[in-house]
Amino acid sequence: MTKKEDFSKETIEYVSKLALIDLTEEEKEIFSKQLGNILSYFKKLNDLDTTNVKPTTHAIDGLKNVFREDIPWKSLTNEEALKNASHEKDGFFKAPRILKQK
Repeated sequence: MTKKEDFSKETIEYVSKLALIDLTEEEKEIFSKQLGNILSYFKKLNDLDTTNVKPTTHAIDGLKNVFREDIPWKSLTNEEALKNASHEKDGFFKAPRILKQK
């Protein structure tokens, strides 16, 4: 990255490809500058003196999770679960494909 911490256009293209997002050239330029600005802003945290700051594991001390007792009960049969399904195949819900094939 450059001194100004701009993300390269290639980095933006790589990330958008991983996320399956098509970006225009203009969007790539905009996101490159915006992500560089965000990174530069976070790097300001390196200038803070944190020598007397104790590390925290949670923002609220003494917080405890409240769990219910795990009690098994009778659930739906496969036929009951699928009776209102628009599409089913071999005893399973059938859903449309959400990922692109190469």
